[in-house]
This record gives sequence, C-alpha cells and structure tokens, in this order.
Amino acid sequence: MRLFARWCLVWGAILVGTGAVIAAEKEPAASHEEAVADSPPVNWLEDYRAATKQAADAKQLLMLWFFDPAKADENEKFAASVLGAEQLRPSLREMTLVKLPVSAAIKTADLETKLLEHAAFSEMLKGPGIAMIDFRDAERKEYGFVVSVYPFRRGAITASRLQVMCDLPAGSLTQRALMFAVRTHPAAPKSAWSPYSGYLTQEAEKHSTHQASINLQGHHNWEARFHQINQGLATRVGGSSFSSKEVCAESWPGQTLLDAAEECVHSWSQSSGHWSAVSAAHGYFGYDMKRGSNGVWYATGIFGGR
Repeated sequence: MRLFARWCLVWGAILVGTGAVIAAEKEPAASHEEAVADSPPVNWLEDYRAATKQAADAKQLLMLWFFDPAKADENEKFAASVLGAEQLRPSLREMTLVKLPVSAAIKTADLETKLLEHAAFSEMLKGPGIAMIDFRDAERKEYGFVVSVYPFRRGAITASRLQVMCDLPAGSLTQRALMFAVRTHPAAPKSAWSPYSGYLTQEAEKHSTHQASINLQGHHNWEARFHQINQGLATRVGGSSFSSKEVCAESWPGQTLLDAAEECVHSWSQSSGHWSAVSAAHGYFGYDMKRGSNGVWYATGIFGGR
C-alpha cells in the first residue's frame, strides 16, 4: 500500500558519557500586549534593490509581498487584516519590508528579468504571495537566499500563519518549509517547537539528500548514523543518556514545496507510532527535505533527547 510506503520511523537510545547543560537565567520578557503597544507602524519600501541593501545593512530578514495590481480590493483587505494586524507589528518591525507588483523586474547589464521568473523565486509559482530572504548573518550559507515562500495560489496567508513564518529558526528554504508545515498542522504537533538543533538539522539535510540522490525513501545506514548522531549531539550540548529518533516520508511526484511538506506531515500523521514522534516535544529537533530526480520530495525529521 503506497500510503504505508511513504513514511517510516526508527528510534533507539545509547549512553554517550556524562555532562550537564545549565540554562542562563533571563530577565522576564515583556508581555505581548506591551510589545504591541510600544511598537509604531511598520514601513514598506517599494524598490527591490533599495530593500535588499537596507536589509543587508541592517542584518535583517527581507519580507517581500508580491501583489497583483489588478486586484486592488483583495490587496487592500490583505494589507489591513494581515499585514496591519497588531500582533504582527513587533515581528515586522524587526524586518525590512518591500511590496512589489507581480510584474516587478530587475536589470543586470542589458538584461531585464522579472523577479518571479527568476529561479530563486520558483516556488512562488509566478504569482502573488509572501517571500523572505535572509540577510541576518553573512557567515551562514543561506545568507542572501530565499528562505520562506507562501504563494497565494490557495488563498492569502493568515496573520497567525505569517506569525509562525516570522518565528521560524534560521535555515534553508526546505528546512523552514517543513518546520512551517509541522508547526501549522491542525493537530498542533510539538516537535518543531522544541529547541532547534543546527546539528540535527544538518543530519536531516544529509539524509534527505541521500534519499533524493537514490530516489528511495528509508533509514539507510541507520545503525551507524544512530551512534554517530547521539555522539555528535552529546559533544555539542554536553551529554548523558541520549535517545535519537528519525522519521522519513516522501511526497507524491510533482508536488510544489509547500504542498509536499504538508503531504509528508500528513503521511506521518497516518501512523500512531510515527505521529507520536512528530507530535511529541523533544530535547532537540531538526527537519529538512530534498527533491529527487523523480520529482518526489524526501523529508527527514531527527529528534534527540535524554
């Protein structure tokens, strides 16, 4: 049965030494209401080059809103009900914001290219929507790359979903897409709200890449990877007894990135064993997905805890 073939799960435990991690005490954070009350209106730019320069200078995420000028009423409603939502204002003020018509183009030498026809924006599906480019840390490999997309093909993004997108950990487009799919699933699984691990994300990326390279889902070489992952996590966070788990899934061929991410999460939800891992809180987590030459996306989630 194909549904069963689209997900799998393994887990185990190993003793990897001793150690402890002590969290530093923090001052109580201001309440959400206080943050909103103290936050002035946001400012939207209308020039792509000026926006990218400002985001790079300020070391911020750049949020792009691509709109269809022919749908003025829809644009006005979206701007008021979503982009103007008070609860989003603190997050938006931490970003550089630019609104652009879907026909917006850039010139390089003598060549003019529509932004939405550039390969970097391929998952925007050449239509209206929200995209994000990360200019926060020049040392990270996703610097200057598109790291989130939400095409409005199925309807505009809601304020609550946009807040989730704003709050995602730093990562690649595929990593953030799968985290977004987990965090916005109706059953509210907790794994992607656990402490983020760059190391486990790297391991998820490696395994998704391997599955995609052979066009075959599975926990390939898990016995060796299991020991290595537990040891690697212990080295990075201070170790005692760790238990690592891995879930894998695949999309249907030809699905778009966000559709594929949602399909993989849905596949996990069809098995109580797999869903228990995805829905639970963990000590650390990492997610990623890669597309094979067969048009299938291969997703991996790796969780670690004591």
